[in-house]
Amino acid sequence: MGKRSSFERRPMDAYPTPYEAVVPLLRWLPRDATFCEPCAGQGHLIRHLEYHGHQCVTAFDADLDTPYPVLDARNLNKDHLGGANLIVTNPPWDRSILHDLIMRFSKLAPTWLLFDADWAFTKQSRPYMAYCQMIVAVGRVKWIEGSKNTGKDNCAWYLFSEIPNMPEGFKQAPPIFVGRQ
Repeated sequence: MGKRSSFERRPMDAYPTPYEAVVPLLRWLPRDATFCEPCAGQGHLIRHLEYHGHQCVTAFDADLDTPYPVLDARNLNKDHLGGANLIVTNPPWDRSILHDLIMRFSKLAPTWLLFDADWAFTKQSRPYMAYCQMIVAVGRVKWIEGSKNTGKDNCAWYLFSEIPNMPEGFKQAPPIFVGRQ
């Protein structure tokens, strides 16, 4: 799952989202939030959020071997949201895909993405940080169920959202960082 791992990565970065990774996000979601899950996999994240009263309005995945309609998340549009007020997903961490998803999703709805925390401290994040409103630390996650080890990368939830009609010359405030609770 991480950059320092010698394990072969799963196709499409298909790692089920563990419940423990969702807990830090819960306090930041609006009560009874409705969401779209565009990288749904087998639906682990959906089930965790619905357990806490949130409702998945629509879900998709690019993999043919999921119970959800097939859609490459890079093609997600407003019609796919089905009225959801958020996008919440554990996307592929491949930068060529992740960066496309940040730009696409942030224009559609406020978007929570779970991926490696180190990304925020790299040069490659610079063009996307203008859309980042909040970073919620998760820490290391045990991605492989039954494994005795966690992943080697710390993770975080990132909230991305485009601010429409930004006044000329206005500088966006840096994202709010929430450390581990």
